[in-house]
Amino acid sequence: MYDVKWIRDNSGLFDEGRARRGLEPLSATILELDERRRSLTARLQASQERRNMASKEIGQAKSKKDEVKAQALMAEVAALKSSMPADEEALRAAEKVLFDLVSSIPNIPYDDVPVGADEHGNVEHHRHGVTRAYTFAPKEHFQLGEALGQMDFETAAKLSGARFVVLKNGLARLERALGQYMLDKHTTEHGYIEINPPLLVRYDTMFGTTQLPKFADDQFRVQPGDMWLIPTAEVSLTNLVREAITVEEELPLRFTALTHSFRAEAGAAGRDTRGMIRQHQFQKVELVSITTPEQSRQEHERMLVCAEAVLKGLDLHYRVVTLCTGDMGFSSHKTYDIEVWLPGQGQFREISSCSVCGDFQARRMNARSRPKSGGAPRFVHTLNGSGVAVGRALVAVLENYQNEDGSITVPDILAPYMGGLKRIEKL
Repeated sequence: MYDVKWIRDNSGLFDEGRARRGLEPLSATILELDERRRSLTARLQASQERRNMASKEIGQAKSKKDEVKAQALMAEVAALKSSMPADEEALRAAEKVLFDLVSSIPNIPYDDVPVGADEHGNVEHHRHGVTRAYTFAPKEHFQLGEALGQMDFETAAKLSGARFVVLKNGLARLERALGQYMLDKHTTEHGYIEINPPLLVRYDTMFGTTQLPKFADDQFRVQPGDMWLIPTAEVSLTNLVREAITVEEELPLRFTALTHSFRAEAGAAGRDTRGMIRQHQFQKVELVSITTPEQSRQEHERMLVCAEAVLKGLDLHYRVVTLCTGDMGFSSHKTYDIEVWLPGQGQFREISSCSVCGDFQARRMNARSRPKSGGAPRFVHTLNGSGVAVGRALVAVLENYQNEDGSITVPDILAPYMGGLKRIEKL
């Protein structure tokens, strides 16, 4: 969320940033609304000051037995009291219009973000590993899982509908192993603090990380209580610092969590309808960093390295791409996507997204820090990334570690979590 004062002082930069996202200029509209708000505020303050002054003057006039002046002042106060409610209502309306508009504006991309209209404008950053060679035609994960008798979409549909799955036996354990492996790596090697956060949150919490109100159709709303299921643990973890002032010596704060995530996928009709790529419920290990403005760019690069380490440990082939201005998320200044190679599909698919948001989310949460040198608190910078999506990691392991007979070799790194099981075979 942008500070209107910053837009007022940097209207050209603001509109240039919007243009790089393919959006129309908006500063003139915002500043016009801001001027109306400021004018109403000034008029209301002047009325309040004059009312208070006139009220004092009434007492002075009465003490001097000047009834004519007292009556005139009383009439003036009455007129002011009569007009002020309308001005107050007009000010509330003006503030709401301005707030709603500003909160609907996406973050401005950094200058080094490639300009593009959609995913075709993304730029490859680097690759790791090579594709495996197979003496047979690799199958997709859902073909493998169903043939093993351990991935059941039909029963899941009876329970919950489309975009759900029931995992059994070895595959259920493999998914659990992947999540535990990721948590252990991030907490013991990368310095993240493990958190077990709520999965149900309030509207203000979702607003803080920009899921609401713009993306309400992609969320699951729960009654009673008017709560929201988190679409990612980014929501809970980032909001740990909401409405608080953190001591800057404690920054950066690094949080991680393994949680279920829930997405309505309203905008994904007809896409990835088979398999586990795009589900309503899935597990993900989330990474969140809270930093100072000076640290955030470097922390973004560090977060990417941490996410990549998960895939390197699994010996998976992947590439990193820098998202272009037309494909990056609403709250992001810059985003790296990690795309893992899926031999069954014969293409790279996203498995992690790491974004630096600057103070965009912090303003919505009122999350600040106090500088080491003292002085006024300032907004923190927030970052988030997948470290990584557990369901998609399961997909990647199934497709990359498949054998000709349909069995799945367990990656060596997961052996401590699988109780000695080295191969997952048909039940």
